[in-house]
Amino acid sequence: MPMPGYVFRDGGTTPPAVEDADTAFRKRITTATTSTPTSHASKPITATSAAPLGQNTTTSHQLATGHHEIEGAAQRAGKEDRTTNLGWQANAVGVDTLVGGLPNDDLWTLMRRFNKQMYHVKAVPRPPPGGLDLVVAKEDDFSPDKLRANLERLYMTVIVGLIAFGKHIARLRSWREPRRTAGFAAAYFLAWILNVVVPFMLAFVIVLITVPESRDFLFPPAPLALVDHKTGGVQKPKAGVLGSTDSVTGAPEKYKGEAVEQEASNMVSGIASVAISSAAGRHDQANPDPEGGSKTLDKGAPDPTNLATSVADAQSSAQGGNPEHAHDKTKQPMEEAVWAKMRPAMHGVGQAADTWERVANALSPTPPFSQNKRLQLGAIFVPIMLLSLFVKAQWVVRGTTFFTGFAFFSDPLMQRGIHFLNEKIPNWPEYLDLGNTLLKGVPTNAQLTITLLRIGEANRAPLPPPPSSSHPPPDKPVGVDKTAITDNGLDASHSEIEDAITVDKPTGGEEAAHAEAEGKKKKGGFGAKVMSAFKHTTAGGVETKLTLDSAKAALGSRHAKDKLGVLPTKAEMKEKPTEGPVEFKARYDGRKGAVYVDSSVSPPSGRRPASPCVYFTTHLDGHEHVESMPHDPTWAVAIADLAEIKKVGGLGWKGKLVVGWATNREVKDGIEIVTRQGQKYRAMAIAERDELFNRLVAMGQQVWESY
Repeated sequence: MPMPGYVFRDGGTTPPAVEDADTAFRKRITTATTSTPTSHASKPITATSAAPLGQNTTTSHQLATGHHEIEGAAQRAGKEDRTTNLGWQANAVGVDTLVGGLPNDDLWTLMRRFNKQMYHVKAVPRPPPGGLDLVVAKEDDFSPDKLRANLERLYMTVIVGLIAFGKHIARLRSWREPRRTAGFAAAYFLAWILNVVVPFMLAFVIVLITVPESRDFLFPPAPLALVDHKTGGVQKPKAGVLGSTDSVTGAPEKYKGEAVEQEASNMVSGIASVAISSAAGRHDQANPDPEGGSKTLDKGAPDPTNLATSVADAQSSAQGGNPEHAHDKTKQPMEEAVWAKMRPAMHGVGQAADTWERVANALSPTPPFSQNKRLQLGAIFVPIMLLSLFVKAQWVVRGTTFFTGFAFFSDPLMQRGIHFLNEKIPNWPEYLDLGNTLLKGVPTNAQLTITLLRIGEANRAPLPPPPSSSHPPPDKPVGVDKTAITDNGLDASHSEIEDAITVDKPTGGEEAAHAEAEGKKKKGGFGAKVMSAFKHTTAGGVETKLTLDSAKAALGSRHAKDKLGVLPTKAEMKEKPTEGPVEFKARYDGRKGAVYVDSSVSPPSGRRPASPCVYFTTHLDGHEHVESMPHDPTWAVAIADLAEIKKVGGLGWKGKLVVGWATNREVKDGIEIVTRQGQKYRAMAIAERDELFNRLVAMGQQVWESY
């Protein structure tokens, strides 16, 4: 199959045969010698190309380059022999539908969450059993950031879905929608009288899976925050206004999905706050004073991960305990045990979110993935339903109790069986994974996103980044169809819904109290003044440290060079134009330049690698869409040679916390590229780091594994 970035020269919308295109593309790229990278102080070098990875491609690659019945702007752009800018600088204003069959708001929601989830990928020699890449590697190490990302995914997928299910059940049980509830009750008790409750339930599930129209008919949708989970009636959203329809609080949002993402972030922060407060004994009964206190880059900053242990020691000392742990033989083993168990716990949370996303994408597929998977899922339940008509209940009970006892008392036999499987089929657990069996070929949201990104790259029309804005969303209700909500059965009048979704106007007393509170907040007390002075001192220290880094970089310090330009200047903060899709301003070895992505298809020439390729140069001509590579790039790597891509931080994670708090400036991070020959290139101070990462992982034929 053609590599993403390949342009069909026949000008048609249907690609040539997969085998012919693949053969033609492989002939275009020849094997050349590879020069060894020199030190950073040496003259510019160029990494030459090698042949494409000898591996099979995934379902994602095949769908990205196949024919699509519904075409968007990205699919139609493949007829042009150049990179098409579909609105990278437009910030979503006037951008046409990018991928056929998928609204731009949903696409940008997927991309925004993909950016938070994907940080490090490596190429593997062959696709996994499920046929889709971006599977989490077994060697993926635990980190608090990864755990946070997985917990946020768990909230946005599983928890919000369960909350929505619970509110539908509350609506049914409340009898506020009498016709719908009566219909469910009549069907259930009729099945009970005929003794076919289980077959009826299975048939009900089959209908929901195979007939998408039945879902809205049987479970009419309503804004999630508008439904009371206890009474099933209308409630005032917790945010005070119905600014979003798919969030639990109903908080306003500027772009679709942002309210749920903010809820997920606040949920994880709340859990962390409770954990730290518990370790610190914040609400100690002996001293119920709610007031607390707070205590400078990288090495000078305190380690937040030690905060809970430190405050617990302080609490123990205050109560007369001995905070010294030299004699405590339980502390280190328990800490090691907790951290050792956090890795499988993190993977378990991620797998739960992956399974939920796969089931959702199977029931409501997104183009270009097949719409027939739900029919296959429904067909699985048909024989079970037929068997349930003949199998007696006591047989099920007897069989369940037998297998339970067998599993409990047959541990030696089971261990021998597992040992035998490990010898004969080392990767046998992979074949039991739902993603490789029942849900094979059904993507997670990350796998769906990489497929959509590959569609853009296959047509040389990279998908533009999600829109962003520093201004808060307006505090006004979202547009809802009150007639549709009441017609669907929600027990409320139009006036009640209007009162619930709009912001309450404050009374005269409330306005005075709010103004007084704002005045006190602006004026501040002694503690606020001390904190403000400390913040300004810290900000000055940050600037001094960065100035020293500039001096060290001039003397040749590699570590200092990587920090140059990580903090934007005031001018850059006022006007931050979106870069891309070809040029991404960056620094390499401390020198200003740009990373260019050349998606054309051309053989190598001299010291230049075959295109598609990525290269860095300090020779900037001021144009953003130049794809002609200069003759002396600092480094250049063919896309086929990429073996590992990793997002790296511009500062240490503790330093980033300090900088964010003291300066309120966003740190510009970097990206590290590793070639198949083991060469590493690190470009830093990239404002659009996520967008560059997405382009690189979506361009090649590599099968990626997530770390």
